[in-house]
Amino acid sequence: MFGAFKASFVAQGGLLWKNPFRMSTTRKANVRKRLRDVDQVIATVAESGVRCKALDEALALPKECEMSPRDKYTVFSRTAAGHRKSLHKVPKFTKKTVRTSPPGF
Repeated sequence: MFGAFKASFVAQGGLLWKNPFRMSTTRKANVRKRLRDVDQVIATVAESGVRCKALDEALALPKECEMSPRDKYTVFSRTAAGHRKSLHKVPKFTKKTVRTSPPGF
């Protein structure tokens, strides 16, 4: 490529995804709020009298207030060091209900 938009080592290098190392306090607060909202929806559906397998599984999950911070902000990962990965490193973590991990992790 020639001209003003010529490819260079600087333009081609660098991080592709700018994920911060730690979760910010704002992002943690949003995770807690999202978990509470899901708990409220599950409780509302349970009060309506509907019964199904998915609802029974959702009722068996721990609520946000019962979860430890480790389970709120990290998930189990076989490939990560220590077998835990920060939640914001998981693709589409806002759309997943990740509340349980294998025993011992």
